[in-house]
Amino acid sequence: MYDWLIVGAGFAGAVLAERIASQRRESVLVIDRRPHIAGNAYDHTDAAGILIHQYGPHIFHTNAESVVNYLTQFTGWRPYEHRVLAQVGDKRLPMPINIDTVNGFFGLSLQTGEEMEAFLATRRVEIEKIRSAEDLVLSTVGPELYAAFFRDYTTKQWGMAPSRLPRSVTARVPTRASHDDRYFTDTFQMMPDRGYTAMFEAILDHPLIDVRLGVDFADLRDSGIFRRMVYTGPIDEFFGWRLGRLPYRSLRFEHRTLDQEWLQPVGVVNYPGTEPYTRVTEYKHLTGQTHPATSVTWEYPSAEGDPFYPIPEAQNQELYRQYRALADTLPDVWFVGRLGTYQYMNMDQVVAQALTTFGKIEATVGPRRPPRAAVTKPGKAPFRAPAPGLAD
Repeated sequence: MYDWLIVGAGFAGAVLAERIASQRRESVLVIDRRPHIAGNAYDHTDAAGILIHQYGPHIFHTNAESVVNYLTQFTGWRPYEHRVLAQVGDKRLPMPINIDTVNGFFGLSLQTGEEMEAFLATRRVEIEKIRSAEDLVLSTVGPELYAAFFRDYTTKQWGMAPSRLPRSVTARVPTRASHDDRYFTDTFQMMPDRGYTAMFEAILDHPLIDVRLGVDFADLRDSGIFRRMVYTGPIDEFFGWRLGRLPYRSLRFEHRTLDQEWLQPVGVVNYPGTEPYTRVTEYKHLTGQTHPATSVTWEYPSAEGDPFYPIPEAQNQELYRQYRALADTLPDVWFVGRLGTYQYMNMDQVVAQALTTFGKIEATVGPRRPPRAAVTKPGKAPFRAPAPGLAD
């Protein structure tokens, strides 16, 4: 009998497992249907000995010092400021759009933010009420930059035209009236020095935490071996899709190792044209590894596959609210994470949400149980994957 079942070994599940075990001294069983911990942040050394991200690039950035302080208990850090170029025709230009992007695209020599603002004012489309992602970009940078950098990329990523998507989709990528070519401007920008999987191993390394991989929630749902639950999977799946399916976008990854030291000058190059892929990631930029070969990933958006991105349409949010109402009737189940709360969140936001949820658990559940030993089924020791070392 476990005090808690946690469904999902990604950020939300791992953080809550650690908090419950270390602070409440209660036993936790963490399960995941995948054969590894760390969720979409899972990384590992490939056949060439290069550390890669199995599910595309994960760049840690945040302004939340509390999140950094929490994770620093389990990892050291490597400073890293992410930079992205967009392949537009035969040019690679900085993304998000800045002064150098505008100069390179239009063949100009603007120097200041004031000059850039004055120039963009001549290109912008006047839109009385900005409703869609398309409206926002057209009213900010005009039709030329919209067509070159946003239109096809957004359509590929979401499977629908930007005119159908809310403004929040393109608002995530700002326009900068400066020469700053960093993709993020957060106070804290870094990478776990031994990789994400090693950090997750440390988070889950507690005698009251038992981890079982390749296990589906359906196999344990009615087992009676747990008292309370944290669920980080798709909320509609938890309820058997009884109100209908919440739609998601997925991704397909093509991993390659090339017999050359470098492929591209930055970690990620976006392809905002009609190519079937959206970006190419070269991991040595992210990890700081030294290696004579390089491992690279092509990323293809897809309507099929594991759920990655909740689709931000109004009818989907309404369906989620109906599922949320069902969830609120279950006093001993907490829904957390991207899939459990049907919202697109960065890694730091998921950690913050998990820490906040633990505070709610403390306030709701009441006194902690006395210490007890972790429960391990006969013949199945708790999972402990080897830490992914970095090649020299």
